Amino acid sequence: MSQPTQLPKTSQLNEFSTLELAQALMERLSISPNDWHRLKSNRNSRAREQAAAALVFLLKDQPQEALARLEQATGWLDRTISAPPCPTHGHGGKGAGD
Repeated sequence: MSQPTQLPKTSQLNEFSTLELAQALMERLSISPNDWHRLKSNRNSRAREQAAAALVFLLKDQPQEALARLEQATGWLDRTISAPPCPTHGHGGKGAGD
């Protein structure tokens, strides 16, 4: 008879506040400068990034900021927004990574 799969231990997570956990999630889901060109148009990555930011603002009792981030996340998912062009392109000079 096989043993049941054990869930990861959450005791270490209990040491952190809900806000700290949300901030860690936001940091984990944020697109790094090194990945920006590769992921700037990735709808799931952008929506995750914005939804995590919304959670942080909700936990900080800033509902208007949270709503703005949730609207951004929704826009990425329903394709009503797209990534703006890179500011270093088309301005006569070469930017980093060009």
